[in-house]
Amino acid sequence: MIYLELLLGFLQIGIFAFGGAYGAIPLIRDVVMNYGWISEDQLTYMIAVSESTPGPIMVNMATYIGSSQAGISGALIATTAVALPSFIIILIVSTILKNFTDNPHFQAVLKGIKPCIIGIIISTGLYMIINNCRSVDGLSYVNILITLILFMFMLLHKRFLKRKASPIHLIIFAAVLGIVFG
Repeated sequence: MIYLELLLGFLQIGIFAFGGAYGAIPLIRDVVMNYGWISEDQLTYMIAVSESTPGPIMVNMATYIGSSQAGISGALIATTAVALPSFIIILIVSTILKNFTDNPHFQAVLKGIKPCIIGIIISTGLYMIINNCRSVDGLSYVNILITLILFMFMLLHKRFLKRKASPIHLIIFAAVLGIVFG
């Protein structure tokens, strides 16, 4: 019975979760609480752990909850159920798009979308920088300083080493700065 519940619960999450990880959290919470798989405190803890580990939040949570409820079999069922809808949708879309790649109108659409995507990414980055540099009391000077140091590190790395800084090096450097200034 638990296997069927895990399959149906996480299939529901996989089908109806739109808007990325943060948009999926309310749906995950609703399904997990309705089935009573873990407590509210455990769910909050698991969201924090899932955000800080590699991989999508939904997959991490499905694996954890499936494992906690039914061992390795439960983890496999829950993880497969949450990922299967996206896999099928991507498979269908990629099959359909494959037929349009040589179409000049489709290429024109892609050329028009590219600047829009770049703008969205820049806008998201700026939004994250601004929110990171604010605190409850106003500005977070520590976060502003860390952001500026990381930005300078990236620029100097590119200028003197003639290549981009590795994201891994940036994450490690940011962690060190957080420890030093935190």
